[in-house]
Amino acid sequence: MRQILSVTIPVYLLIAVGWLAVRQGMFAKPDLRILGKLVVSFCLPALVFHALSTRAIADVLHPAYLLAYGGASLLMQLGGLAWARRVQRKPWSLSALTGLGMSASNSGFIGLPIVQALVGPIAGVALALNMLVENLVVIPLALALAERDGEAAEVTQRWHNTLRQTLRGLLVNPLILSILAGLAFALLGLRLPEPVARAVQMASAAASPLALFLIGGTLVGLKVRGMAADVVLVVVGKLVLLPATVAALLWLLSWWLPPIDPLLQASALLMAAMPMMSVYPVLAQKHGHEVFCAAALLAATVASFFTVSALTGWLAASGALPG
Repeated sequence: MRQILSVTIPVYLLIAVGWLAVRQGMFAKPDLRILGKLVVSFCLPALVFHALSTRAIADVLHPAYLLAYGGASLLMQLGGLAWARRVQRKPWSLSALTGLGMSASNSGFIGLPIVQALVGPIAGVALALNMLVENLVVIPLALALAERDGEAAEVTQRWHNTLRQTLRGLLVNPLILSILAGLAFALLGLRLPEPVARAVQMASAAASPLALFLIGGTLVGLKVRGMAADVVLVVVGKLVLLPATVAALLWLLSWWLPPIDPLLQASALLMAAMPMMSVYPVLAQKHGHEVFCAAALLAATVASFFTVSALTGWLAASGALPG
């Protein structure tokens, strides 16, 4: 347990430092946008590109991982939407956001530092595969479904507009471009010149600490009061049910597809157990549900310290993690 906490505690301490820095006025909320732009536009893309481009293509493309993680994400997304819509009678927009909260992990800002410390460089491959699932499937589907509030004809037009804008944004998304570039380098066996490769590696090394500081700052001012029952539903779905579904699908797929690296399997479970992405409340602003989503983000981030530590302990005890 001490070894597990030696990995998880520093991660959450950096989140706490970010929270304190903003809470005490050392950084303002607008400052975080600049920091976030640096991380998303340069540091994380550099890390993803470095992780993919320095491996053979066979070590990067894992159909079983994509099917298990993508399938579990879709099951949780549609299951959360159906529960909120059919059982709780929530509007389409809030139902879609409920499903998104249960299915979209904070793979880059929180997942990567923890998984990298536990399994090593292969965490970058897991991050890239997760980014494909989240950016090409989960987020566009959630945004499109959220547009179903209102009159049918207007909804259809907004649905098409949302999908078109999302796809257009993907074409200039630095993370998606870094994934494509990394896959191309891996496929063709290319390597960057040594000075450029070192620069990319230096930028990638800054991704984790900056991301953790950023997520801590974004939690300042968020409240959970008055929404406990609905928030608990999203948090349990995200932190418990999603990793359990990923584990079940990995086991089922192992009967038909070649097995993947055990460390990559552990990475999939750990990534799935992370809280939802930090832009979750931002995506909800258009529909007026940002307060609920912010409360869910805060609760999931705090609770994840205990659930991720428990999952890490179980993986270590079962021999899925290196000693």
